[in-house]
Amino acid sequence: MTSTAEAAPLIPREALFGNPTKAQGRLSPDGEWLSWLAPKDDVLNIYIAPADNPDAAKAVTNSTDRPIRQHFWSPDSSAVMYIQDKGGDENFLLYKIDVESGEETTLTPFENTRVQIVGSSETIKDRILIGLNNRNPQFHDVHLLNLETGETELLLENNGYAGFMADDTLTVRMAFRQNAEGGTDYFEVTDNVVAQTPSEATAMEDSLTTSPAGYTTDGSTLYWIDSRGRNTAALYAQDTATGEKTMIAEDDKADLGGTIRDPKTGEVEAYSVNYLQNEWVAIDPELKASMDWLDERLDGEFGISSRTDDDQTWIVWNDPLTAPSATYIYDRAASTLTPFYTSRPELEGAPLQPMHPVEITSRDGLTLPSYLTLPPGSDSDGDGRPDEAVPMVLLVHGGPWARDDYGFNSAHQMLANRGYAVLSTNFRGSTGFGKDFLNAGNKQWGLKMHDDLIDATDWAISEGITGADQVAIMGGSYGGYATLAGLTFTPDKFACGVDIVGPSNLETLLETIPPYWAPLVKLFHERMGDPNTEEGLALLKAASPLYKADQITKPLLIAQGANDPRVKQAESDQIVGAMKEAGIPVTYVLYPDEGHGFAKPANNIAFFGIAENFLSECLGGRAEPLGDVLEPSTTQIVEGAEHVRGLTEALGE
Repeated sequence: MTSTAEAAPLIPREALFGNPTKAQGRLSPDGEWLSWLAPKDDVLNIYIAPADNPDAAKAVTNSTDRPIRQHFWSPDSSAVMYIQDKGGDENFLLYKIDVESGEETTLTPFENTRVQIVGSSETIKDRILIGLNNRNPQFHDVHLLNLETGETELLLENNGYAGFMADDTLTVRMAFRQNAEGGTDYFEVTDNVVAQTPSEATAMEDSLTTSPAGYTTDGSTLYWIDSRGRNTAALYAQDTATGEKTMIAEDDKADLGGTIRDPKTGEVEAYSVNYLQNEWVAIDPELKASMDWLDERLDGEFGISSRTDDDQTWIVWNDPLTAPSATYIYDRAASTLTPFYTSRPELEGAPLQPMHPVEITSRDGLTLPSYLTLPPGSDSDGDGRPDEAVPMVLLVHGGPWARDDYGFNSAHQMLANRGYAVLSTNFRGSTGFGKDFLNAGNKQWGLKMHDDLIDATDWAISEGITGADQVAIMGGSYGGYATLAGLTFTPDKFACGVDIVGPSNLETLLETIPPYWAPLVKLFHERMGDPNTEEGLALLKAASPLYKADQITKPLLIAQGANDPRVKQAESDQIVGAMKEAGIPVTYVLYPDEGHGFAKPANNIAFFGIAENFLSECLGGRAEPLGDVLEPSTTQIVEGAEHVRGLTEALGE
């Protein structure tokens, strides 16, 4: 490690992974109220304040255990609402707090139920459509929920559909489900009766890159993000009366992403393209003028997180990347940008590092859009390459049908601050780069998807970013699987690995998917391997690190949430057991009150404390000592405390 990296101040773990000071700022639709998430007794809760007096804030929820992570306003501005599960089980229920009385109501008081928001309205303010799977855990029935009384009315009993779409009149207009090929069939719905035959369908190759994107308020237009007959998904407007589609926008390198819609009409005013960095393209002249005005005043990336019904006031987030993200209140008519809050003011002046977008070529010619962050002081000429090779962490995203993005990343910043280059690579199977790139990952778990990660590592070595024996692999969910694959299939490639909620056995993973994923199971079989066929089962077993656990020769840290409904605890238990049987050391960390990832800041901070001390021992980087970091957490060390610097002492053993 360079002496300049050693000289940079150590950013405390808590500053990166602890509670933000404030987060998720929102405006009530009528513009009268502000809301946000902030710690109350160290747990994120919802606060509200009059829009003209943010200092008169009060907490309106009292969560004492699990942080509230999603909140939103009722359409009539009379209440704030949120969803919450128990211990990470992903059975999210819907709650409402009346602004005037402060009374909290559980709108979906059911056990073992996961609520979905099916639709809300610009014109019907006191009702929303929700999906509930309390009758059958596999399928969400559509109900009309009266937000004033809490009464629900069953509109459509669902015995086979993956989801529904409604228009502004809260009329269910469309149902969709997987077809036998693993694509999606779309059915028109009339008077809450689903048509017998689909009006639209996709093949499996388009199933993750094509979807309807909502109706205009008058119901005359349905928008689509659509890759049928092309590679990248384009934005189309479909006349609902004639079925005719008109292309609005396309991009050669990336799928069209999000849209900004007129709050009153629902018409698309802007769309985003996210290849290496996210870019907004405005169609509406007034919206373009506002976006240009903001662009002149804000460094880095920005976006709109909340708007009033009259569209005159916006909440705008800003990510400068090398400074903490900030949120502003933008008055369009007055042309004023008022600071609302900085999420993590403790990062002001911290040695945050820029992220470098890079394109890496795979061995068979695919372009892998990737992101590289370097240690402070290691790149004196700012060319995105260190002056000399440094240890590196290959940080792999989950999904795998997801992607890495440009922007502030707490894990990148912590690891870079500790002296490591950090490389995140979008590999075949990642989304956003067209269906050819996505479908190149079909049935390639542990094969060409893994080759892409190896090719990215080899690129970093050839560029002088890191040394051949200086690379760790780390990730969560699919990234955890990739870590296990790296240490079993290519045991000499990585110096060590950190697996967070990663599956070790793809056969048992598919046997234990959550019931609400059952309508999508064909997607897993077509893209991973079908365990019901001899060939598919052989593919899944060959790609399962569990069966090659005896090949592991490098240090491994595994972390798991006991309540994970997607990657069950057994996935980690199995490979730890196999390693113990083979006499191979492993460190296994379990969180009894977490699910698929760690929601509680105390647990996140404790885990990253363990991880950075583990990596320090393996790669030689810096680490903040563990100290008493475990005490506020629920961390359980099931195996191998002795393999992490300071862990035995931190446990008081």
